[in-house]
Amino acid sequence: MPKKSRVLSHYDAQGTARMVDVSSKARTPREAEASAFVLMRPEVLRALPQNPKGDPLEVARTAGIMAAKRTAELIPMCHPVPLTHIAVTLRVCENGVAIATKVKTTAETGVEMEALVAASVAALTVYDMCKALDKGIEIREVVLQKKSGGKSGDYRRSAKQK
Repeated sequence: MPKKSRVLSHYDAQGTARMVDVSSKARTPREAEASAFVLMRPEVLRALPQNPKGDPLEVARTAGIMAAKRTAELIPMCHPVPLTHIAVTLRVCENGVAIATKVKTTAETGVEMEALVAASVAALTVYDMCKALDKGIEIREVVLQKKSGGKSGDYRRSAKQK
């Protein structure tokens, strides 16, 4: 069976950008997870605990949570949704900091953008907190890992995509 052709929903028939009308959609549980990676040199990683600005991972965690709550103010066509849970975790790895986010709601629309914005802003905050030591820090692999709920159903990033 051929796959149904999809259209970009943020455009009307004339090609004008618009916010999608979700007023007729049911409020259902929805969840999304995203991730990002901040690549940095070993000497920058070793210096994380001595950062004079504070604990970069804790500041980034807080920034990610705050960013998820403000997504509709940052992304023009996003709906403001009542978030019921936001988790941002940061883990120091051999060559950088791995960031994972999870966002939940019961609403008419999903929270993929909130999860992605949380991961992005957490990564940018790690950069900001550490840039005095290395301007070459890289933010990589900001991706949606999975989402559930809504008309489009569930999505899980495949192993091939990772």
